[in-house]
Amino acid sequence: MLDKKIVDLINSQINKEFYSSFFYLDMANYYTDQSLNGFANWFNIQTQEEYAHAMLFLQYLQLNGEKVVLETIEKPAVVFKNHKHPLTAAYDHELLVTKSINAIYAVAFELKDFKTMQFLDWFVKEQAEEEQNVDELCKRFDLFGGDARGLYMLDQELAGRTFTPPSLVI
Repeated sequence: MLDKKIVDLINSQINKEFYSSFFYLDMANYYTDQSLNGFANWFNIQTQEEYAHAMLFLQYLQLNGEKVVLETIEKPAVVFKNHKHPLTAAYDHELLVTKSINAIYAVAFELKDFKTMQFLDWFVKEQAEEEQNVDELCKRFDLFGGDARGLYMLDQELAGRTFTPPSLVI
């Protein structure tokens, strides 16, 4: 059995991951409305990734005989002002997710819950990758997004992104 603190934190994380999926779907919709379908694709893939992360946390609780508690997912409250705004909002959001996962890890460490720490190791690495990917996309937008041809080419490149389900073994 897992400590109640860990169960509560992971249940909260499940809902944060579902919110992340919803938030990225909102960004994909924004880019679709702007006819930037490659950017929309990039965020649709993010939507799938975040949903998969939520399911991994959910399965971890289930496999450990714990009750999953789903909460209401809030509506994203951000109104995007320009083509870069969703990118910076995504980066800021990834920083919050990293902070949340690190907080769970800190409690698991305090409780000497090595099983949960090992489970979270994958997410710690994944968050580093998520932050790096969005940061790189922001930088590339700064380089190319101000030029119509550059924006078009970046959009075309992002259209090629595909979803790869996580390979984490619980």
